[in-house]
Amino acid sequence: MPVLIISALVAISAFLAIRAEYFGPRSKVYLFKPLTVLLIILIALQTKNQTSHVYRIAIIAGLLFSLMGDIFLMLPRDRFIQGLVSFLVAHLCYIAAFITEGNRAFSTLSLLPFFVYGGLMLHALWPHLGKMRAPVVIYMLVILLMGWQAASRFLVENQEGSLLAFIGSLFFIASDSILAINRFKTHFKSAQALTLTTYFIAQWLIALST
Repeated sequence: MPVLIISALVAISAFLAIRAEYFGPRSKVYLFKPLTVLLIILIALQTKNQTSHVYRIAIIAGLLFSLMGDIFLMLPRDRFIQGLVSFLVAHLCYIAAFITEGNRAFSTLSLLPFFVYGGLMLHALWPHLGKMRAPVVIYMLVILLMGWQAASRFLVENQEGSLLAFIGSLFFIASDSILAINRFKTHFKSAQALTLTTYFIAQWLIALST
């Protein structure tokens, strides 16, 4: 029941954060965006879990670095690089969690879709990246590695927790893809809503995987 209650609060806070992005005031974005992730962290902190202590700690660490990234990205000044680095570390934490809990499972078959998707995204973004090419490529490699590890873990374990983490990783990749397209290629009005919706769902599912 506590997880259901917290999840409902996550949905309300996420809605208010997305609404504030479009209708303001900006102070509500500063409140509800980090609050949503803090509530998601509370889910991962629930003691009734079936995963190892190491897995839970790594997931919580990833959520905390994500929270840091959120704060950098919503500041009035452009802190994109700092936010990118924060989320990069968050994905490394998630990778560590998936490897530790998944008995170092590496499914080469599941790598192919991520490899193809990464190639298509780079092809679409490359002419527009400029000086950001190296940071974006590094970040893309890490998040795709995170998705691959989540997929490999699910294919080996085929458990509910690993499925939640896998779906969460796909939502995370979708969120960052929308953000990158909106920032570097084509700006579109619904980008913020799509980015935040998929992002909050991703973090919620990864937290539930504990």
